[in-house]
Amino acid sequence: MSEPLEGLRGGLVVSVQAPEGSPLGSPAVMVALALAAEQGGAVGIRAEGAEDVGAIADAVGLPVIGLRKRRVEGSDVYITPELTDVEEIARAGADLVAVDATGRTRPGGMGAEEFVTAAASVGPLVLADVDTLEAGRGAAAAGAAAVATTLAGYTGNGPVPSEPDLDLVTELAAALEVPVLAEGRYTTPESVRAALEAGAHAVVAGTAITDAVALTRRMVPGGGGASG
Repeated sequence: MSEPLEGLRGGLVVSVQAPEGSPLGSPAVMVALALAAEQGGAVGIRAEGAEDVGAIADAVGLPVIGLRKRRVEGSDVYITPELTDVEEIARAGADLVAVDATGRTRPGGMGAEEFVTAAASVGPLVLADVDTLEAGRGAAAAGAAAVATTLAGYTGNGPVPSEPDLDLVTELAAALEVPVLAEGRYTTPESVRAALEAGAHAVVAGTAITDAVALTRRMVPGGGGASG
């Protein structure tokens, strides 16, 4: 297992990303949040965009999972959708590059497994963000260094579940030889522990820690809940 992945074993990765329109959206703020997460005991950081990834990689002593969110016409894939995005995030200093490895239509018509293989050939370790056991198996066979349940519950036509998909974590951990990262709606210490007990190599949490807007809305009377 690679050193960056070994460094994540059994711990919490904090996703340090500012939603579109958030007043927190600047590299200086993202670096501060990453340093706070490191001080709090995080074992890794997940960050978006070359500028933020590079700044955070320079500032923290933790493995950095990088990605680029970008909409491309004709495709629902927006997490590192093309190989040029993989190259950009790798150059910025990411230890792993997260890519969408679901079965959804990809820019240029490339299939998920073909894309994972091509991304891995660029040089970085590839973290495959998946939504199903089938997608996880395909990504691992195609050369992903690890898989994450990031997109579980987000690719169907129904409403997004409120709870993490622990069943998928269990299935992937039992079926794959590569590490499985649990991600998506992890908002409590209990859910993090449950994911690790289900076989997760590490757990990723974001909104519950770094999204001040969502956290405030959750606390305001009548403000409603927020995803993890």
